[in-house]
Amino acid sequence: MVTKKVGDKYRCNICGNEVILTKVGGGVLVCCGEPMERIET
Repeated sequence: MVTKKVGDKYRCNICGNEVILTKVGGGVLVCCGEPMERIET
C-alpha cells in the first residue's frame, strides 16, 4: 500500500509494530518482509 498522508497509522501483522507517518515519500512501508497495513482511525 502506498503511503497516503501525514498522520496515517500503519501496523505490522506479524510482529505488531505500529508507526505514524510523519513524511509522505511515495513508498510502501515494510516490516518483517511484508507490507504494513493501514489502521483506520
